Amino acid sequence: MLAAKTLFLFILTALAEILGCYLPYLWLKQGATPWLLLPAALSLALFAWLLTLHPNAAGRVYAAYGGVYISVALAWLWAVDGIRPTGWDIAGVSVSLAGMAIIMFAPRGA
Repeated sequence: MLAAKTLFLFILTALAEILGCYLPYLWLKQGATPWLLLPAALSLALFAWLLTLHPNAAGRVYAAYGGVYISVALAWLWAVDGIRPTGWDIAGVSVSLAGMAIIMFAPRGA
């Protein structure tokens, strides 16, 4: 149950970060309204807050979060940008998720 909760929280965190960065991208690169900066800032604040909800040490959470971020970014690539990930992308995601699992769920000494 802890693993599922942790993964779900990481996915929400990654979505908040990606959205917070994607909205300014739309403004800067595609000429969208600068009003997108307001929800972008709120999304990045949500991202930072979500990272604080993990019970582990901050450095461990940040390191493990990177693996989930890679996965969500590739899902975003497919869902939003319309570009299907390659086999190499999937291999990279698998390695990053394995690293995340080792970092977050390895037994720790007292």
